[in-house]
Amino acid sequence: MINRYRIGNPIETDAVITSLPISEGFLSDWSLDKDNASFSYILDDDDMVFGLGETVRGINKRGWLYISNCSDDPNHDEDKHSLYSSMNFFIVFSHKRSLGIYIDTPGKVTFDIGFTKADTMCISLEDFDADVYLITAPTCMETVREFRSITGRSYIPPKWAFGFGQSRWGYKNESDIRDVIAGYQRCDIPLDSVYLDIDYMEDYKDFTIDKNAFPDFEGLVCDAKKQGIHLVPIIDAGVKIEKGYEVYEEGVKNNYFCKKENGEDFVAAVWPGRVHFPDFLNPKVRDWFGQKYTFLTEKGIDGFWNDMNEPAIFYSEEHLNDVFKRIDDFKGKNLNIESYFEFTGMINNISNNPKDYASFYHEYKGARIRHDKVHNLYGFNMSRAASEAFASLPDKKRRLLFSRSSHIGMHRYAGIWTGDNKSWWSHLLLNLQQLPALNMCGFLYCGADTGGFGADCTEDLMLRWLGVSLFTPLFRNHSALGTRDQELYRFEHTDWFRGLIRLRYRLIPYLYSEFMKAALNDSMLFTPLAFEYPKDRRAVTTYDQLLVGQSVMIAPVYMQNSPGRYVYLPEEMMILRFKGDALTEKTVLSQGDHYIYTALDEITIFLRPGRCLPLCDSSRNTDSIDMSTLTYICNGCDKSSYELYDDDGISII
Repeated sequence: MINRYRIGNPIETDAVITSLPISEGFLSDWSLDKDNASFSYILDDDDMVFGLGETVRGINKRGWLYISNCSDDPNHDEDKHSLYSSMNFFIVFSHKRSLGIYIDTPGKVTFDIGFTKADTMCISLEDFDADVYLITAPTCMETVREFRSITGRSYIPPKWAFGFGQSRWGYKNESDIRDVIAGYQRCDIPLDSVYLDIDYMEDYKDFTIDKNAFPDFEGLVCDAKKQGIHLVPIIDAGVKIEKGYEVYEEGVKNNYFCKKENGEDFVAAVWPGRVHFPDFLNPKVRDWFGQKYTFLTEKGIDGFWNDMNEPAIFYSEEHLNDVFKRIDDFKGKNLNIESYFEFTGMINNISNNPKDYASFYHEYKGARIRHDKVHNLYGFNMSRAASEAFASLPDKKRRLLFSRSSHIGMHRYAGIWTGDNKSWWSHLLLNLQQLPALNMCGFLYCGADTGGFGADCTEDLMLRWLGVSLFTPLFRNHSALGTRDQELYRFEHTDWFRGLIRLRYRLIPYLYSEFMKAALNDSMLFTPLAFEYPKDRRAVTTYDQLLVGQSVMIAPVYMQNSPGRYVYLPEEMMILRFKGDALTEKTVLSQGDHYIYTALDEITIFLRPGRCLPLCDSSRNTDSIDMSTLTYICNGCDKSSYELYDDDGISII
């Protein structure tokens, strides 16, 4: 059952697609504090809180302060409150209930979940205007399904998007791309995609190609496709201010850019320097910008990733000028502790400054609205622009699209990757723990930068990270300019990586089938053990193991130099040990705790009783998967008990 309650006069977000009547009063058992623009709830000792999408910390969100405020911050430390996305859906779960709450508002929301007071959840809104949805259901999964029934079906990518992809900021020209493809082919490591970061553009301008670096871009795209490899370029939110640049000229002419209070186009800066931001909240602008993607689709491109769309702001023109004026005040002075931190704070706060986000405006649903009031909708509507444009193309086929910034509702149009993580062991665990919360909010096509984006990835970290990424729909190795090269063929034990990536391709029939069933049935691919074993206290409080689809549990090793780990089995399960892509062990283990040794070149999977795991022969890419080679590993049943979903992988469903 879903009840909708209203606070104030909320701005529509388009996240909810089903109109429900507004209930009288307010949430039962919640205390409303209008003076402090908040409402609170007393948590029982055994209450757990799941959800909120992309956040720091663990699966159970109790004990920290989370702020929905899409933020360009590459340092995903435990003390952070906001990351790139805003997903205001969570479930309060205990042995007594499963209670879902969705806060539908485009502005900043603070979730104090036992941070200030251990037994209290307090939700504060910057503007006390929101629709609040209360969802009651017997189980967590049914609560998720109820929520997803009002927010719409999850985005479905093409099947090739389940293959392995290689990316790096720093592939500067056609030769670099061809070298990457050749490197993987030389080592016989399967590959489906290579990503193009900002280097492919002319002066970092959207919908341009650097003709010196890529003199025959269409030929490169064509040659890659002949080898079963898709090129996936980045598109950024900011449009460079440059006379003669078509996108800029059209945007200015038609008033398609966000405005300052005085009506002038707002000027900020990102990769190309000074830019304007398209007003993606305006449907006319979405239509215009979305059609620009055809510049690349006409060249054979069938996948994109949208970035810098919180939007990220290196500086605004006004703020930068203020800083330059103030710098003179510090020249020649003895900077003591107070003045030193004032000076460094002034410099460090140039980027993504809150005052900048409060200084430009959108035309949204017939009204002029300041950006910070609808900030969390910006990346959502950038991806919506692309998705709606793709839907209008005559070929009617699925395209890969995922985004850095997001909000509930965007899950209908695109997937998500979790942004600029680091090559840290803690971020490997974070990757695992973010997956179920993203799925709860509808983001099924998701994943992290395998191996980490920033810092230097070691071979053992990359191998262990594959223990998670082999199961994520979005499977991309991505790294930053200036970090160690981390293409898999560059490490010492290329045969280990070859075997593990080949295993991914053996798993694709299962992963694709479970993904599609989750998408079509408003369900989840990744679930905490608590969802399936709610009466098992050990399972409920196990936060480093996940169920993947209906058959499989994973318990990856995530600590450096560990030869294995303890795994809790909530029921009797079969351990499947793969050395590379070869099955080397198939043993039934009893319910309880087991120490599982797992070598760096091994993956262990746990098969639930009465369930099957379909596997095919490996292949060099998804196009060459041969479904006639399908076999089933079954635990106490036969293959007829498994419902395999498959399709052509490209037609719109």
